[in-house]
Amino acid sequence: MADNDDAGHGPVSQGGIARQPLFAVAAVLLGSFLANFDSRLTTVGLPDLRGAFSLGFDEGAWLSTAGIGSQIFIAPAVAWLATVFGLRRVLGIPSLVYAGVSLIIPFVDHYPTLLALSIVHGLLLGTFVPATLMIVFRNLPIRWWIPAISIYSIRVGFALDTSTSLVGFYVDHLGWQWLYWQGVVIAPLMGLMVYLGTPDEAVNKDLLRDADWGGMLLLGTSVSMIYAGLDQGNRLDWLESGTVMALLLGGAALFVVFLINEAMVRQPWAHVNVLFSRNIGLSLVVILLYTLASLSNSSLVPNFLSTIALMRPEQSGVLLLTYGALPMFVLVPISIYLLRHFDPRTVVVLGFSAFAAANLWATQLTDEWAREDFIGIVILQSIGQSLTLLPVIIMALSNSDPSRATAFAAYIQIMRLGGAEIGVALMGTWLRVREQIHSNYIGQHVANGDVDVMRMLKQLADQFAAHGIGLAQARAVGTLAALVQREANVLAYIDGFWLCFWLAMTALFFVALITRAPPGPFTPEPFGFAKMLMRKCGMSAAGPPRSTY
Repeated sequence: MADNDDAGHGPVSQGGIARQPLFAVAAVLLGSFLANFDSRLTTVGLPDLRGAFSLGFDEGAWLSTAGIGSQIFIAPAVAWLATVFGLRRVLGIPSLVYAGVSLIIPFVDHYPTLLALSIVHGLLLGTFVPATLMIVFRNLPIRWWIPAISIYSIRVGFALDTSTSLVGFYVDHLGWQWLYWQGVVIAPLMGLMVYLGTPDEAVNKDLLRDADWGGMLLLGTSVSMIYAGLDQGNRLDWLESGTVMALLLGGAALFVVFLINEAMVRQPWAHVNVLFSRNIGLSLVVILLYTLASLSNSSLVPNFLSTIALMRPEQSGVLLLTYGALPMFVLVPISIYLLRHFDPRTVVVLGFSAFAAANLWATQLTDEWAREDFIGIVILQSIGQSLTLLPVIIMALSNSDPSRATAFAAYIQIMRLGGAEIGVALMGTWLRVREQIHSNYIGQHVANGDVDVMRMLKQLADQFAAHGIGLAQARAVGTLAALVQREANVLAYIDGFWLCFWLAMTALFFVALITRAPPGPFTPEPFGFAKMLMRKCGMSAAGPPRSTY
């Protein structure tokens, strides 16, 4: 597309095209990756953080919930804030404050203060990804949109595949403090890129005058409370915990109040009817299913290697870095090329098919599987990461209404962040419940007095007899119990991969329901025989341009 056609096609046209688009792209890159890396590092490195801060298990669990819950609270409102106050104000000063908080946290030894700083840390971090996405549409020429969105979309898979190695490197070589201090270096650099790559914008006083502050507070609070309830549910035993029930019921009640508020206010901020468009609603469902199906990559593979193979993060991280993250440097340009010339639905089908194949393959695992046995699975997951989220976002944007950009952005952030974190919480519960079920089933076949059981106990006792006859029998019983638990865990992980497989298949079903998007900036340009056929039929290869978000 010509340069003079690029202006005015963003969701909020007054943003202005960046004079230095490379700086804007660098801001998108740094902001997206910083947010995902920092969130992922504190999750993977939580055991090390508990030890460094001398926290108990419960205190560590609430530290993680506070950091991610605060991100979920602020993320839906960021697109509106960027539209009203400008990207420099939303990203510039907060990036410096974030660097300061990241610098201080490792020196804190008072738990309430640590919890409060973690909440502030999460609130600031939660602005980075949504705001950097706004840079793409407000300040970049259309021809830059797909490459910039590809950076935004692959940050998830790339962070998942590299964070495990990075945690191990920081903890073993630089110190656990660098789980926070990397933000001290990257955040100000991102703020500088935003300053150089985006124009100085005046505050939009008209939008500010009609601000739906109540709607923003209600939606953010309700979703973050629901997340906190689900995240703590596995630890506190769900319905048996008053805290969990209060969070879930309170969050659900506030969400109902939010819907009532959006129906009654004069200028609703995120009216729910933006979801009633067929393709928009289906695209958001597919994004949610993507976050759940990709749990096989983010949760199941590294957790299996940790729980069953007893590997440290830096050991399992080599697998994810080499065969998960590095192939994305080749796969993402391929994904961009495919989106330039093929319907995004076709690319999404390829991506979810790769996820389904990887999960189906992983259902064959046994307790003998080592790191190298997962190479093919991780490669397929890397293909799925590269060919799924980017075309889904393109599909959603191609069908969206520019006048409702901020509402659409709010729901995308809920699906992106809330769906992923809630999915992790629910997968943890799924594995725990399935392990208990399989342990019970296996235990029914390990009966006291059974011939095979007695033979196994005798063999084990003979092995331990050299270290003391008195303790040999007790150690034999303990070892047999550990074997039962190990096999129950293996079967639980197999069930987890089956669940992810069926989630990927369900996503393919919903993709099949999505209709072709109207012509616009993302319309693919046919080539070869298809292009020749369209020319003969007198049809335009790209169709008339349409302002779309």
